[in-house]
Amino acid sequence: MADQPARKAPRAHEAQVVRTERITPHMVRLVLGGAGLDAFELGEYTDHYVKLLFAPEGVGYPEPFDMERIRAEFPREQWPTTRTYTVRAWDPVHRELTVDFVVHGDEGLAGPWAAGAQPGDTVRFLGPGGGYAPDAAADWHLLVGDESALPAVGAALERLPAGAVVHAFLEISDAAEEQKFATAPGVEVTWLHRGDRPVGEALIDAVRGLEFPAGEVHAFVHGEAGFVKDLRRHLRMEREVARERLSISGYWRLGKTDEAWRAIKREWNEQVEREQEN
Repeated sequence: MADQPARKAPRAHEAQVVRTERITPHMVRLVLGGAGLDAFELGEYTDHYVKLLFAPEGVGYPEPFDMERIRAEFPREQWPTTRTYTVRAWDPVHRELTVDFVVHGDEGLAGPWAAGAQPGDTVRFLGPGGGYAPDAAADWHLLVGDESALPAVGAALERLPAGAVVHAFLEISDAAEEQKFATAPGVEVTWLHRGDRPVGEALIDAVRGLEFPAGEVHAFVHGEAGFVKDLRRHLRMEREVARERLSISGYWRLGKTDEAWRAIKREWNEQVEREQEN
């Protein structure tokens, strides 16, 4: 078999922090701008995401920043670490990109960085990617997620017109983490306060207890992989929702680092899909 050509490294964008806002005790919003976003564009999706790039401590890269050069000249352990975040909003007029970060003290990589970010700080990222936007032809919409899904669900809710039939269940730690979304009249959210319950348990109960409206649903279910797996089974097998009417995936996995989860995510999702088709 002939050798396959090496995959070209994706282009990295560069932006500067324009302003920051602590929108809840554990959610920080960064607005990014600068000349590096002059050529940046988003498509139609409400779950667009970017992959932020963080250099390992003590590692610097030559300018101009070039992922292909880094991959060719640096050992793999010195390549940038990536963290994936949903685009909360994009302002094409002012060329500003809004990204929200869940922050739990010093835990993790991107959260502490966002908490300490100052206007003028530079960040590089790959993307955007994405694959979901609420289908205007659907009879009703089901939106389900934990804190990690709030930006995507918020963007989807704000896309829906007045009078849309929506059941949106969002699980957060407590009332202080509730957010305000700029939704049309009648488009509302059911906030579920987790307290001491396991992540996702309240979401499972809410969806299982929901009396589904008549007609065809378009569903978006994202967050911790354990509850996502349970709801995938429920929606596909018990509610008989067609696969093409579901956007459903685990953003993260309890007990796994981001790198460990990404290493097994595709295989895990494929195994779950096989189990639920049999």
